[in-house]
Formats: sequence, C-alpha cells, structure tokens
Amino acid sequence: MSASSLNRRLKSWPGWLFMLVIVVVLVVVGATRDAGPQTPQDRVDDVTRRLACPICDGESVFESQNNASRAIRNEVADLVRENELTDDQILAYFEARNSEILLVPKASGFDALVWVLPVMGFVIGVVMLGFAFRRWRLEALGSAGATQEDRDLVAAAMADEHDAERAEAGDA
Repeated sequence: MSASSLNRRLKSWPGWLFMLVIVVVLVVVGATRDAGPQTPQDRVDDVTRRLACPICDGESVFESQNNASRAIRNEVADLVRENELTDDQILAYFEARNSEILLVPKASGFDALVWVLPVMGFVIGVVMLGFAFRRWRLEALGSAGATQEDRDLVAAAMADEHDAERAEAGDA
C-alpha cells in the first residue's frame, strides 16, 4: 500500500466518523422524543392501531369496520376512560385474552427473533461482502503485479536499448 493511498484512507475516516455520530444522535433524539400529553381519543387510537383484528388478516382494530373490532375499540375506550391502566397494561390485558392479538411483535422472548434476525442477516451480509471485496482486491493486485519473468524481460529490453544507444553514439 503506497503512502498516498494510506493518506487518502486516513483523511476519509473523520468524515465518515462525523456522519456516523450525526446519524446516531438523530436516531437517539427521534427514539426518545416525547409527543406530549395525549387526549383519551389519541390513546384509544394508539392502542387500537397496535391490536390485530381477530377476524381480518393483517388489519388493525383501528382500521377494521367489523363488529368484533368495534367491540374491541369500545372496550379500549372504556378502559382508557377509567384511566386506571397504561397503554401497555391495556395491551397486556388483551394479549392475556388472545395471545395473537398484537399487530407488532414484542421485542422480548421468542418474538424478539422477528427484530433480531433481519439485523443479523444484514450484518452478516455486509461482513461477507467486505471479505469478498478484500479477496477480489488481493487477487487483482496479485495478478496485476509483475512476475520475475516480466522483470527479466524488461531488463533485457532496457539493456538492448542501452546497447543500441551506445552503438549510435559510437558511430557518430
């Protein structure tokens, strides 16, 4: 590796590091941002968006218009109106009655695999690409490098050229 390519590589790292810090800060701010106090209807909407319709496939209780979803929406509204349970407690109440009612899987237990496996697949893919690119680069450098036979051929050609120049200088 030449000194100039090493310099370019070192100079590029601060820029990437700065961008990484900015992304991490934005993710943390976005994840911890508080929306402020919610009205009871906002709470009902938030909870029903996270509950799956027991009849429809892949539709939330919030979106569904069938009788079962209306009954669940009314029950959520009653629980919110009583103001004794948090949103997570309301979700746990419905999950205890029907284990497959959550539209978005929890990030704990066996359900955590839904969140972890795609990330692991992405990381493994990036690492494998890194190894492949490194191998390809080393192969390219190895095939582009001059062999001893090539060096001998160049040395012979240069010696012939020097001999020809000396012969011309001697004729003059």
